[in-house]
Amino acid sequence: MARRKQEDPPQGSPAWMATFSDLMNLLLCFFVLLFAMSSVDDEKFEELVASLSASFGIMEGGSTSVIEGSKITTGVSDLKELNDYYDDLGINSGGATDNANDREQETMSGESVLEQAQLEGTKQSEEMSEQIESEIQQNGMSEQIEVDFTAQYVQLTLNGALLFDSARANIRDEAVPIVDKVGDILKNYQGRMIEITGYTDSVPLLDDPKYDDNWDLSSARAKSVLMYLVNNKGMDLVRMKASGRGENDPVASNDTAEGRAQNRRVEIKIYNELNSDI
Repeated sequence: MARRKQEDPPQGSPAWMATFSDLMNLLLCFFVLLFAMSSVDDEKFEELVASLSASFGIMEGGSTSVIEGSKITTGVSDLKELNDYYDDLGINSGGATDNANDREQETMSGESVLEQAQLEGTKQSEEMSEQIESEIQQNGMSEQIEVDFTAQYVQLTLNGALLFDSARANIRDEAVPIVDKVGDILKNYQGRMIEITGYTDSVPLLDDPKYDDNWDLSSARAKSVLMYLVNNKGMDLVRMKASGRGENDPVASNDTAEGRAQNRRVEIKIYNELNSDI
């Protein structure tokens, strides 16, 4: 069966387009006539413009720019209030200066607090030092023990030559009464942190099966004093610590016998209340 030949579509625009175009033209003419016969309210128009200016601007000045006769340009009349606006946000040059001043004041305040803490620590250490020195003098040990203080602690320095024999860490029998009296003093400060540090001179140890070097020997001496105080004077081990520094941090020259004797020492630091949590 032969296929039916498809008819060609009609040429030109659809017929309804002419009618629709006539309708749009009539409506346009109608609204033009309405607008021509109407009158514009100038006051309302100015209020409208001012309202739009305020909506799109950032300043209150934009709402009155037309009424007051200012230029209707974004930001021209608003510049008068620009500093106040940015001051509120804290981001303009003045705000940056204020922030810098605030930081400077905070830094100065922090330094003041630190200085106050140091002064208070020094005061506490000085009072504690005077009490300890008084007890040492009463016990006749001023020549065996030196007392010094800082803003953090009071330091007692014991002559190591009196406490230990050469290359030994056991407390000598003759030195036991000195350590015992020191323990009586330290018991008054059991709530504080107490640190014991041992030192030696620079003379190297000969072959010794017990100690590898002066560092090892100084640590053993500090531990001996600590354990004596714990076992015989009832000191709290939790609030105490011991360490050795060997021949480091000498207080005198190791070139002479007198200097080496001064370097062989044990230091006991009693921290004040402000620094006892270290």
